[in-house]
Amino acid sequence: MSEYMAVLLISLSLPLLLSFWPPLKFYRRFSAFTAAIGATLLVFGGWDVLAAARGHWSFRQEAVRPFRFLGLPLEEILFFVVIPFCCLFTWETLKYLERKYRKA
Repeated sequence: MSEYMAVLLISLSLPLLLSFWPPLKFYRRFSAFTAAIGATLLVFGGWDVLAAARGHWSFRQEAVRPFRFLGLPLEEILFFVVIPFCCLFTWETLKYLERKYRKA
């Protein structure tokens, strides 16, 4: 497993697991978040493809797996799915906790 993939899996582990926590019910919002994450992937992934193709940055071969799509390593593409998911999960969790404890 590459370093980059390990970081993504560690980042995703807790938010994905807690997405099914009954009081939060984050899993019920997956369709809306899929659209948001898709937009992020399209815009920033497109930017990444262009920047990598122009040589503005590259990826250490030791840190990523050899599979590439549009010139980007798999891990870089997954970054645009995993990290926004984690951010949205955190945002929704904080909103839930604020509502819960504001009433108290």
